[in-house]
Amino acid sequence: MARSSIRIGSALSVQVRAGTLASKRWMDLLASVGDTASVSAAAKAVGLSYKAAWDAVEAMNNLSEKPLVQRSVGGKGGGGTRLTAAGRQLVETFKTVEAEHQRFLETLNTRVKHADRDLGLLGRLTMLTSARNQFAGKVTKITTGAVNDEVQIELTGGDHLVSIVTHESVENLRLKKGAAVVALVKASSVIVAIDEGAPLKLSARNHLSGKISRLVKGAVNMEVVIELKGGNSVAAVITNGAAKSLKLTEGDAATAIFKASSVILGVTP
Repeated sequence: MARSSIRIGSALSVQVRAGTLASKRWMDLLASVGDTASVSAAAKAVGLSYKAAWDAVEAMNNLSEKPLVQRSVGGKGGGGTRLTAAGRQLVETFKTVEAEHQRFLETLNTRVKHADRDLGLLGRLTMLTSARNQFAGKVTKITTGAVNDEVQIELTGGDHLVSIVTHESVENLRLKKGAAVVALVKASSVIVAIDEGAPLKLSARNHLSGKISRLVKGAVNMEVVIELKGGNSVAAVITNGAAKSLKLTEGDAATAIFKASSVILGVTP
């Protein structure tokens, strides 16, 4: 029998109740952060840009029940980045599972027949999301309306979000109090505000306050990353003109504001 032209592979990833926490590449990034105490050096080691590496770190911290990476500013060593105890434990566990996973795949590929016929579709069944902000949390309250329902969510870091979705979506997702969900928010939907003394009065329901941890300037727009008190972070994309007008600086207090209708909810099967 001719050898199959398709070989069964499997992308090992770390799953939490809210969904996928990290891929192998992101786990390699964590391991490298542990070795180098530097996101910049770790990014080069795994072939990511500095921005992509920080995006990954912030996403993992948002989805994890406990922060995996911690940044220190200043001090005797001049500051740096290190893995938390939870981060170190996760990396060690992943290495052990990865070795077993590879042995399993080698055994499986020696036994499976007709892979061309039966498995040709599987590589197209993975869906990714373009939403920059992904938050893990639990439903704390659902208020039912005639058409739309209001879903209140507590994030792992302690902050709260409100999402407006159709009643049909609530039923299809089987949402209820205590259910684990992932909240998705596009960076372009997030408004950045700074504290100028007077309290803001806006119709947007979601206000997440923290400090600016990163500013990434582009040709037209700037990405603003705000680190929240609970350890999560939220990214916004605003124009360079707006950033200049607000006089944004890393370390400044800022608030991320977005409508409840901009929050998309997802659950794992």
